[in-house]
Amino acid sequence: MSFSFLARCCETARSPFSLLGSVRTATKRAGGTVRNHGGSPGKRLGLKKFSDQHVIPGNIIVRQRGTQFHPGQNVRMGRDHTIYATTPGFVRFYKQKWLRGDRKFIGVVLHRGEKLPRDETSLGRSRYFGLVDLTAFAKSGPSSQTSA
Repeated sequence: MSFSFLARCCETARSPFSLLGSVRTATKRAGGTVRNHGGSPGKRLGLKKFSDQHVIPGNIIVRQRGTQFHPGQNVRMGRDHTIYATTPGFVRFYKQKWLRGDRKFIGVVLHRGEKLPRDETSLGRSRYFGLVDLTAFAKSGPSSQTSA
């Protein structure tokens, strides 16, 4: 038994990896986990038409999740809570008391200056079966033009 054999045995006892060979070390830092992976695109929600903006039937006014805005006069709500116009006119936003708080509503009016909610009992109907009452315009039209 030579001295070199004893030296090799002591060296293996000192290093636990000498029997296994070389050990690889990480060349990159460990990254954390990501939840959504950024793989879902935006859904393009929000207001599409603003107050006093002209709309035609079928125009989308708001795309939303849930009912942040509720449908008022001359608008409807789709099954995904999208609010769209059913008659031509101008978009109006308004609030009403509802239970303990306020509720935001969206409606469509015939003229730009009208306010919602429209009291049809005192003012009369502005539309019949979704159509405009032209006889009301004929009565009020010339008088407003002559005074101007």
